[in-house]
Amino acid sequence: MDQIRPLPAFLTNRYHGWKATSYTDNRAWYRKLADEGQRPRGMVISCCDSRVNVSSIFEADAGEFFIHRNIASLVPPYEPDGDRHGTSAAIEYAVTALHVPHIIVVGHSQCGGVAGCHAMCSGNAPELDEASSFVGRWMDILRPGYERIDRTGTEQDQLRALEQQAVVVSLENLLTFPFIVEARKQQELSLHGLWTDIGEGELWQYDAPSRKFMPV
Repeated sequence: MDQIRPLPAFLTNRYHGWKATSYTDNRAWYRKLADEGQRPRGMVISCCDSRVNVSSIFEADAGEFFIHRNIASLVPPYEPDGDRHGTSAAIEYAVTALHVPHIIVVGHSQCGGVAGCHAMCSGNAPELDEASSFVGRWMDILRPGYERIDRTGTEQDQLRALEQQAVVVSLENLLTFPFIVEARKQQELSLHGLWTDIGEGELWQYDAPSRKFMPV
């Protein structure tokens, strides 16, 4: 622990700037959040990618979204095996404790995790097939999506299709959680799938009847 260092100066300076401006201007709101607890309007499952800022896309305030981020915005299937499941734990808490009315899965363009899955499944990244690869074993979740994409097109087309399949696979896996099935049965929860183009600022949503993504 003696190797833990203080924050870099640029982060310290930004914090003081935030405290003096944004926090001071909204002090009553932050104190309300602290005193009354969180009541998020939905859960967002997004990618760890630093370029994807869901709060910015939706102009969301503090307390508005319960956000969970992981590699490629993936949701594993329901596996009550006693192991550690960070994503499943976040989903369970959002649905059973916070009673969020919406779960929104957000995929994105130029996703490094999806590109790694494509390389692994096509035999071009043997290191990800190693049992010791945390990324590879996580991206195994997306293998069913890889099997569904058209692999006769360009690599760019395949990657975009697989990025969107990551959203579809996650939506499918959400439906394996009993408490999600029950909440939807009671009309207390709805699921949504989105894909965003980072460079163009576009947002597409999954249309289940057509099994296609449509512009928002």
